[in-house]
Amino acid sequence: MAPDRRSPPTLAALDAPDPLDRAAAAAALGLASRRPRGTAAALLGATADRDPRVRAAALGALVRAHARSTARRAWRAAIADPDASVRRRAAEVAPAIAAHLEPPDRERLVARLADDDPFVADAAAHALGELSLDDAAETVAALATAATSHPDPLVRESAVAALGALGDPAGLPAVLAGCTDKPAIRRRAVVALAAFEGPEVEAALQRALEDRDWQVRQNAEDLRPDQLR
Repeated sequence: MAPDRRSPPTLAALDAPDPLDRAAAAAALGLASRRPRGTAAALLGATADRDPRVRAAALGALVRAHARSTARRAWRAAIADPDASVRRRAAEVAPAIAAHLEPPDRERLVARLADDDPFVADAAAHALGELSLDDAAETVAALATAATSHPDPLVRESAVAALGALGDPAGLPAVLAGCTDKPAIRRRAVVALAAFEGPEVEAALQRALEDRDWQVRQNAEDLRPDQLR
C-alpha cells in the first residue's frame, strides 16, 4: 500500500471564510496523526466561532486530540451553548472526558435532561448511563424523572436504558414504570431489568412474557427470572 502523502491539516484553515470549511478543518485536526504545534489552543479558539457547526466540530476535535484539560474548558461552555447542536455534541463527548469532569460539570450534564431540545436530553441520558459516578443519587433521580415524565418517548427510552446501565436500586421504580410505556420503551425497560433483582422484577418479566409486542416478549424470554443475576 502506498504511503499517505496528504498534507497534514493546517491551523490557517480554521480561519477560512466558509464555516463549512472551518468545521471540516477542525474535524481534520482532531483526526490527524500529526498535528501542528498550537493545535489545542487553536481548536479552543474555534469553539467560540460564530457558527455552531464549527463550535461543535472543534469540541469533538479537542476530545479526539486528547487535549483533555483544554477540552474540559471548551466543554463547560458548549454544554450551555445557545445552539442545541452544540449542547448535544457536548453531551455526546462527555463520557470521553469523564475522568476530567468535576461534580459541577456532571450537574451541568444532568441539567440537560430537561433541555428544551429532546435530542440534547436524549444525548445527555445516553452519556449519564456511561459515566461511573461515586455518588449517583442525583443522577438516578433526574434520570428517573426523565424516564417517567419526559414528553418525548425517545428521551424516556434513553433514560430507562441509562438507569439499567447504572443499576442503582433507586432507579428500579422508573424502569418498572417503563415496562408499561410505549413498545420501544417497554423493550428497553425489560432489558434494563437485567440489572436488578427481586420479586417486582420477576413479576414484571412474567407480565412481559405476555406483552402484545413480540420484541418485548422475546426480551423477557431472554431474561427469565432464572437467568437474572
